[in-house]
Amino acid sequence: MKKYTFKKQGKNLAVAAVLALLATMLFTCNKDFPNKLKDASKNDTLGINVKTRKVLYIIVDGVRGRALRSLSAPNISKIVKNSIYAYDALSDYSNNTVTNAGTWANMITGVTADKHKVTTNDFAGNNLAAYPTLFARLKQAGSSYRTVSIASTASFNANLAGDATYQKTYENDDAAVKGAVTDELQKEDAKLVVAQFHSAELAGEASSFEDADAKYTSAILKIDGYVGEIMTALAARKTYAAENWLVVIASNKGGAIEPDPNSTDFTSYADATRNNFIVFYNPRFSTLFVPKPETDNIAYTNTSITYDYAGSKRPNASLQDPSTFNFGVYGNFTVQVLIKSLPGEFYYPTFLSKRVTAFTGAGWNMFLEGDAWTLNSSVASQAQGTTINDGLWHKLTAVFDGTNKKVRVYTDGVLNTTRDMNGNNPNNNASFKLGYIPGSEDESANVLMTNLQVYNVALTTQQISDYSCKTSIDESNPNYKNLVGYWPMTEGSGNLLKEKTGKGADLLVGANGDWENFSDLSPALCPDINTSFFTMVPNNVDIPFEIYQWMSITIPASWKLDGRSWNPVYSDIKP
Repeated sequence: MKKYTFKKQGKNLAVAAVLALLATMLFTCNKDFPNKLKDASKNDTLGINVKTRKVLYIIVDGVRGRALRSLSAPNISKIVKNSIYAYDALSDYSNNTVTNAGTWANMITGVTADKHKVTTNDFAGNNLAAYPTLFARLKQAGSSYRTVSIASTASFNANLAGDATYQKTYENDDAAVKGAVTDELQKEDAKLVVAQFHSAELAGEASSFEDADAKYTSAILKIDGYVGEIMTALAARKTYAAENWLVVIASNKGGAIEPDPNSTDFTSYADATRNNFIVFYNPRFSTLFVPKPETDNIAYTNTSITYDYAGSKRPNASLQDPSTFNFGVYGNFTVQVLIKSLPGEFYYPTFLSKRVTAFTGAGWNMFLEGDAWTLNSSVASQAQGTTINDGLWHKLTAVFDGTNKKVRVYTDGVLNTTRDMNGNNPNNNASFKLGYIPGSEDESANVLMTNLQVYNVALTTQQISDYSCKTSIDESNPNYKNLVGYWPMTEGSGNLLKEKTGKGADLLVGANGDWENFSDLSPALCPDINTSFFTMVPNNVDIPFEIYQWMSITIPASWKLDGRSWNPVYSDIKP
């Protein structure tokens, strides 16, 4: 499946505004240092706020949140009735590779691999010294805190629990981990108890991570049973009545499953390896289920010059140096643009070109033909695209592959036509131009264009397909270095379209260049999404932040945590 792209999204700006408001209501970012968890209990008439705050933290490897939801695991299903919880939580929404070690580090440091640098399971090249663990932070906060890590994986303890007061590993023996945790909970001085279970991950790797896989689901249900026993042991503590426990239960990550061919979600929410669950439990919490936001409908929002072909208008935007993008005989280059055309049939209006006059002389031009588009060039016969005159946005790509002597055209990442090059020289004295040029006089045509890109290489079919729905480009794209011109067209006003790579020149907008703001749904596109879209559900990095808040530990800005706090709704029922 495509990774980290965002396809067919956005119902309208009102939806986005509602989602943003919801995010503001649900969390406190790490720039807001007042402890909302502590403050929330001050009005309690039962005196709960004076109880000793402690944390039980259960990490369950490899359990997809959606798989857990489908199972209705009895113990966790009971726990969530007094919890903030999510089955579409995210282990990591960025481009970081998902590994057990990396996601553990997220859960124990409160920062992602961008900072802690744990990207492989051997912890090589990590930056954990700069981003200490929960155990290290609590050790600094109070030397009397007893912190415990009981793990089913030796590397977890060896790399992340060195500062725990006590640690014990039972390699791949979750039953032994459960037994040791229940024993630990009999000790009065326990402050933070961390348990790490690994059997569901092993079952998924050995069989599959699918909802219906018997070995995988059996492993999850067995761990759910362990959770039930641990919760029973917690409630049986002699000092429990004088304590106020936050129980965190979360998976470090999910696991790869067969993608749904009908899915239109290409965000991180659809990546099964990043899908986990997170539960924040306290007997005084009311139920707060956190659903994922709508991912199938995100609008493409930008600005564009309105390219009108009526005789009184005919605006265009062009480079001033006519020698730019003269690539010569059998040159290698790629031109790509997003376009939206009015519904209907139009005959021969050129919208993008490097040619003096449409359809004649050296060079090339892209134009509308009927309800489709076509590339005409002096180096190959016409290469037809496919239908685009439907009022939706489409990505058009023209590839001049001099190495293989081919011209190829694509619509929305799909190859439409391939033509042989004839050896003619396409160089000319015409400016690279968007909009009208002589010889393209269909006065009824009207198009918008954005995200214009020119590469000095002939992109391959696979490269074009991989980024077919993207509405922008940055350094994460492996072909970014080959850009020789990139115009996002986000200005919204003025007479210049700014070139963003620094390798090219700005496009000068001619007379009658009116700007249009738009926010459109288009199934072919996957608009970039703001980070806040992915922090509308709990992420693994939120867990340490929540624990520090629960324990009334000040979180200074110098810690540079990536997480945030999730504020509970308290009930009036005494635990």
